[in-house]
Amino acid sequence: MTRAELLAGFRRKVAEGRPIIGGGAGTGLSAKCAEAAGLDFVVIYNSGRYRMAGRSSMAGLMPYGDANAIVMEMGTEVLPVTDKLPVMAGVCGTDPFRDIPRFLDQVKAAGFAGIQNYPTVCLFDGIIRANLEETGLGFYREVDLVRAARERDLVTLAYVHSEAEAAAMTEAGADVLVPHMGLTTSGMIGAQTSLSLDDSVDLVSRLRDAIFAVNPDALVICHGGPIATPEDAKHILSKVDGVVGFLGASSMERLPTEVAMVDHMRSFHAIR
Repeated sequence: MTRAELLAGFRRKVAEGRPIIGGGAGTGLSAKCAEAAGLDFVVIYNSGRYRMAGRSSMAGLMPYGDANAIVMEMGTEVLPVTDKLPVMAGVCGTDPFRDIPRFLDQVKAAGFAGIQNYPTVCLFDGIIRANLEETGLGFYREVDLVRAARERDLVTLAYVHSEAEAAAMTEAGADVLVPHMGLTTSGMIGAQTSLSLDDSVDLVSRLRDAIFAVNPDALVICHGGPIATPEDAKHILSKVDGVVGFLGASSMERLPTEVAMVDHMRSFHAIR
């Protein structure tokens, strides 16, 4: 489907009172399951490879591999096994070794329907964030990524963590804004330090306000931190007007895999 058709489908769901639901796909099997479950889209992140290999998703923010190369390689695993499910590429817009507009042409030619800014510097703060901004590796590069992707008629999803980031990405024309609450909690390798669910309600609300101040018709969905279960997502959607969906990565593939495999293996282990 074209970008226009995908976005029209998203808006139809919202008009019908149904949330937009996306998931991370770190493996081809995750993508096949997402398609079978009826998800609206999946995103391939470099962190999905680490996550489904038993490492923290935080590894995706560290220099353990070429994030953009990893995503393109993962695409060869995921794209051939999906039929109608739109697949987005997590693109590292701050990559200093790539001509990003040219790389986006490769992303589109590979069959991706859109992009999302990941790895993202919006998850950094303090002096590290200041130094990234000062040395040409800042969030503005991710804003430029979204603009370039829009020029190529790719669907654009944008992670944001502050009001300024939310406004900048909305002004750049991001199709779907995604307030990011941080590394997902729970499970074997989830975060221990996180916002509370009530704190997330407050932050998502503030980011929504910043987005709607620029574009009242923007699509806003939430992600991460303590929003780890369907009940958590339902809580956010019920408390924050204007937030119309949820994007889960660890919560869609890592957490259910941990629970299902452990329970299944215990059943075998319990045989007498």
